Amino acid sequence: MRDDNLLCLRRAAFVPMTTNSRHGWRIVPNLARGLELADIDQLWVADITYVHLAEEFAYLAVVLDAFSRKVIGWALAIHLRAELAIEALDQAIAARRPAPGSIIHHSDRGVQYACAEYAARLAAHDILPSMSRVGNPYDNAKAERFMRTLKEEEADGRAYRDLDDARNRIGEFIDAVYNKQRLHSAIDYQSPDEYESGLTRLRREAPAAISETENCY
Repeated sequence: MRDDNLLCLRRAAFVPMTTNSRHGWRIVPNLARGLELADIDQLWVADITYVHLAEEFAYLAVVLDAFSRKVIGWALAIHLRAELAIEALDQAIAARRPAPGSIIHHSDRGVQYACAEYAARLAAHDILPSMSRVGNPYDNAKAERFMRTLKEEEADGRAYRDLDDARNRIGEFIDAVYNKQRLHSAIDYQSPDEYESGLTRLRREAPAAISETENCY
């Protein structure tokens, strides 16, 4: 090939599609753009990615709190049906028990998030839906940044034995590494769990501080 000045053209690796935005479901406006967050449970962001198993692909759906960067819900399956995203959402709702009308849920325009089943679950808990603009990955950058971290630090190039193996190891990464140990510059170089614990402590101390101030007068 060198003598004949020939080059080998490599076929691009197959990448499964996780988002299908060409559907007939309703697309809602972007409510997250320009939103200034002051606390947890104001904005949740959601996304789906793929991971390699030994003989097939699996799909991971996550829900993060945009303020603390904590993963509050996730689900893994070998399908891309709406119940994958709903399972992650249900886990987030059970973990946080948000007050009605207090949260915006932001995602891309994928069919899993736009379909009637997902919209009904959001409506049942009075969670406002929000979706990214067309072809703009920056609108959901926090969720996509987590997916990049997962691929770089846990799943990149690793073929899990099967779905159970992937679920156990990814779950351990999320719970024991990312949420508890992974430091983020955006939250004062703390882990999501540490940052949220600090917020809880400040809330407990604030009423006592106000009470002491009032006693001074």
